[in-house]
Amino acid sequence: MLIGCHVSPAGGVYNAVARGTERGARAIQIFNQSPRMWRPTVYKEADVARFRADMGASAVDALLIHAVYLLNAGSDDPEIRAKTLTSLTASLAAGDALGAHAVVLHPGSAKTGDVGEAIARAGALIREALAETEHCALHLENTAGAGGTLGRSFDELAALIEAAGGDERLGLCLDSCHLYASGHDIRTAEGLAATLDECDAKVGIGRLGSLHLNDSEVGLGSNRDRHADIGKGELGEDGCAVFLSEPRFEGLPVVLETPGPDRKGTPAEELALCAVLRERGLAARA
Repeated sequence: MLIGCHVSPAGGVYNAVARGTERGARAIQIFNQSPRMWRPTVYKEADVARFRADMGASAVDALLIHAVYLLNAGSDDPEIRAKTLTSLTASLAAGDALGAHAVVLHPGSAKTGDVGEAIARAGALIREALAETEHCALHLENTAGAGGTLGRSFDELAALIEAAGGDERLGLCLDSCHLYASGHDIRTAEGLAATLDECDAKVGIGRLGSLHLNDSEVGLGSNRDRHADIGKGELGEDGCAVFLSEPRFEGLPVVLETPGPDRKGTPAEELALCAVLRERGLAARA
């Protein structure tokens, strides 16, 4: 398991490697453009070369690129759809250039419209973005389930993959907070196993390619996306230990998106805690 965290690429994308290294991360996640702006970042060849060299010389083994939250692949607004396609295609192209493990995408929202129609629109847009890029995988992230968000169940995630053509580059990123908020009690090994059995039956466990580990500020089935620091929320240290020691997660990048004690993101101490919790979980399973 490659435990790491979301970091900033400010000042040059290669700086993300240093920021991950100083936290002891084995995996890092970045936004490839400002999360508040639609304009995609196009990396200079020199920056890409330096990033790849720095990654190769570091203990960081995996990069995830998180598509920004402005995107809505399920929108029926032509302008939003055009901007979403441009941004998603740029994210996948950046993934190709940087050698990313995957781009992670929140599939979007139906707002107050028909969910089935929104899934069809999202699938068509995703299919187009994949056709315009080469290698980088695209992992659809499960959502907490608020409003008309897409991907709040394994049925919806399966429908999105089908609508996008079932491309082999399509996978899943499972977020622990979102699973819990959408009604999956993953605090015990048995509960997490049952959730993954459902994932396997409806989507296929082979599609699972990355993970987000976040504790949850709010309760089971709340449908609210509120991340808490590891061990400080509803999952608690025991629930996080279960997640970190799940056998079917072995070898995958697991990225923390926690606020941190000073609201500046995941610190090194939190990644160190995860290493301890993983060992605790493995010992409990032995």
